[in-house]
Amino acid sequence: MNPWPIILADLRSLRWIAWAVPLVVAIAVAIGIAVSAQDQALRTASARAADDFDLVIGAPGSQTQLVLTTVYLQPDAIGLADGALLNRLANDKRVAAAAPIAFGDVVHGYPVVGTTTSFVSRWGRLQPAEGRTFAAENEAVIGASVALQLGATVTPSHGMAHHGSLGAEDTEEYAHRHEEAQYRIVGRLPRQNSPWDWAILVPIESVWEIHGLGNGHAVDEAPLGPPFDAKTVPGVPAILVKPKSVADAYVLRGEYRKNGTMALFPAEVLVAIYQTLGDVKLAMVVVSGFNNALVLVATVALLLTMVGLRQRRYAVLRALGAPRRYVLLAVWLGTAGLLTAGCVLGLGLSLLASWVAGSVIEARTGLHLAVTLGWSELAFFALIILCGSGMALIPALFVYRRPVSPNLRSSA
Repeated sequence: MNPWPIILADLRSLRWIAWAVPLVVAIAVAIGIAVSAQDQALRTASARAADDFDLVIGAPGSQTQLVLTTVYLQPDAIGLADGALLNRLANDKRVAAAAPIAFGDVVHGYPVVGTTTSFVSRWGRLQPAEGRTFAAENEAVIGASVALQLGATVTPSHGMAHHGSLGAEDTEEYAHRHEEAQYRIVGRLPRQNSPWDWAILVPIESVWEIHGLGNGHAVDEAPLGPPFDAKTVPGVPAILVKPKSVADAYVLRGEYRKNGTMALFPAEVLVAIYQTLGDVKLAMVVVSGFNNALVLVATVALLLTMVGLRQRRYAVLRALGAPRRYVLLAVWLGTAGLLTAGCVLGLGLSLLASWVAGSVIEARTGLHLAVTLGWSELAFFALIILCGSGMALIPALFVYRRPVSPNLRSSA
């Protein structure tokens, strides 16, 4: 016998409950899946953004803040490393390349970063998608997401305080402009899916000069970049080093972890951050699991009540000759169908929620979160369906075990 006419009749009699039950289940399922998927996407995006940063040297302080400021361009005041290290590293046979990084100014909310052409090209790996790399102190290269055009002239402002939208100059930024300095945009880098897509890269000499520190060279007409041969080379927040080998990297890290400097691999800081995120994720997954269990129990209890109100219908079917197995199957399929529909809807909602959360994170940090569902998320999804299908047997067994005669005499 075909159970679907009875199932459809039951769903029609449920009315709003037939819509509410899947929606409630979907919200509970979406939370659990979205937390797991978003965590994995954040780890992948943050690790990818640190690929170009082999070894970072800075002044003693917080390792985490040095990584957040240097790799992810999160503004904060950090100490300055001795500028004399630049030439020392440039002449070190264990170093393939080294580049200073200097912060402190903004243009329309975008951070202005002083560096050298060596890092702009990511040690020769990256070429501008448009235009060329800067060749003079008044030239700049912009990231892929900077809403400025090649050939435009901009004026930097002191400090990182910007409260408007990116691409627009707010009143506070306007009040702190370096009126004597201007940059002409000559190139745009390809998209890196990192916070550096929002950066404006300029010669570090111009950053030093704007702040009255000289240009790091003995003569004003010296070419950009190393060697920096001034009597006193200005300090820098960080120096990015590309060692020639893995062994050289570890030796350099140990050597520059003393005598007034701090050296680190961004990956080692990320591991500590991931561990903290992992603890938070575990707590959220556990809470989400309990939430899902409570939702399933409450949903089954509601459906059990609704099934109890339709006992006379099932009793009539039994009196007309329908076997118990038929009624059991019809009730189980209807209940399991509602729970499964909620799980499927929750899978779609989790992707939507992850996309919205990823867009917010990208707008605030520049990290591009490519959310995908891995085996852990799919296993969680399958487990919820399995548990829901098992719990759907409760109202079905309730009907299966009920005698026919008392229900035929009831008015339900």
